[in-house]
Order: sequence, then C-alpha cells, then structure tokens
Amino acid sequence: MAEEVEEEQKKGGLVKIIIFVVAGIMLIAVGLGIGYFIFGGEPEPDPSAEVNQIIEGKEAEKKEKKDDSEKKEEGAEGEDGIIKKNVKAVPEVDAYETTYFEFPGDFTTNLKGSRKFLQVSVGVSTQYDEKVMEVVDSHQLALRSEILSTISDFTEEDISGSDGKKKLSDRLMVVLNKKLEALKEFPGIEDVYFTAFILQ
Repeated sequence: MAEEVEEEQKKGGLVKIIIFVVAGIMLIAVGLGIGYFIFGGEPEPDPSAEVNQIIEGKEAEKKEKKDDSEKKEEGAEGEDGIIKKNVKAVPEVDAYETTYFEFPGDFTTNLKGSRKFLQVSVGVSTQYDEKVMEVVDSHQLALRSEILSTISDFTEEDISGSDGKKKLSDRLMVVLNKKLEALKEFPGIEDVYFTAFILQ
C-alpha cells in the first residue's frame, strides 16, 4: 500500500509538472500574440530615412526639370548635325476652323456730310465651310456695291475711334448677309475686318 501511495504521488507530481510547462508555454504564446498585436509586426520606419527620401526625390525632380529646360533651350541635333530648335506641338482642339476672304483692292468713298473720304480694305470671315467664301467671291460685284453705299451713310464722327470702326464693321456684316440672302445664298458672314483704314 505504501508503494501505491508513492506511485500516486509520483504521478501527481508528474501531472503537476506537465500542467506547469503547458501553462508556461501558453502564457508565453499569449504574451507574444498581445505584443505583436499592440506593437505591430513591422518596425516603424526611421524618420531620418523618410526625410532623406523626400529630399532625394525633390532633388531628382529638380534635376529632371533642369535637364528638360536645357534640352528645350539647346534644341535637338538633327541627322545632318544642325541644331534644330524644338517647337511645341499644337494640341488638337475640337473647334471650328475660321475661313477668311479679303476683297481685292481698296474701297474709297466720301463720308456723309463731309469733304473727307474714307479708304478701307475689307475682309470677312466665317466658321461655316469654305462654300460661304466661294459664294462671297462669286458675288463680289454686288457685295462691293453694298460696302461702298454703307460706308457713305456714315459721318466722320460715326467712324471715329475704335467704337466707330466696330459699329461700321457690325453694320457691314448685317448688310452683306442681307445681300447674300437676297441673292438666295446662305448668309454665313460672321465678322468683317478692316486691313487698312485711312481717312483723308
């Protein structure tokens, strides 16, 4: 019987040792898990390293900009060894193309209530297709007559200054479009320009 008690004590001691070892391992594992969760798995980056990266990035950016500007100033060397100036590409824009037509020769006529006369060169523009300018060209005779009679309706005071020129320009646009309509053509003139304007 004494032997049985001794064996039970040995078994009880062994069980206690196993329990303590398992509990110790579990405590270590739980502690490591909590530490990993709290402090994160990755070490925090060194702040001085981040500052260096930022500085190096800015210096590299400045260097690239400087190199690009030098290339633009110097131009590119062509195949034949001649330095050619770089030209900026014009961006494609979805816009209507403006077409211009200048009446050949000058228009000279007396002004209303004055001994002075006005000599002008007139051009017109449209953003419709080129057909409008072809129509203007084909009806030059009738349109020239309208231009001369309209100018002669203006006085010297009417055409003075940039506002006066703008009024004459607007009036000519209306008159020319009306004449095109009367000729059963599309009235597509959108602006009138003076390439010469001499009052004598």
